Amino acid sequence: MPSLYSTENVPLEEKIIHMHFFLGGCDWFMAEYDPTDRLFFGYVILNDDLENAEWGYTSFDEMRSIRTRHGLEIDRDLHWHPNPVSQIPRIWI
Repeated sequence: MPSLYSTENVPLEEKIIHMHFFLGGCDWFMAEYDPTDRLFFGYVILNDDLENAEWGYTSFDEMRSIRTRHGLEIDRDLHWHPNPVSQIPRIWI
């Protein structure tokens, strides 16, 4: 996965989403990662709210700490293959 800021000159529709995480109606599509700060850059959709979905930074540690009241946690999509943003219908540019 590219390091943070290494793809900042790549247009959003051409960025590659390397990892996908999910929980219920929430999706995290990650394009960059800093292993030292454990920080992702990507596109986040919370509660299927596409109008308020946005690009930004997400703490991996914070993601790992999230649990629903039923004990569910964010999962990594093990079947995900890297794709350009333009091929992911849920991401609006």
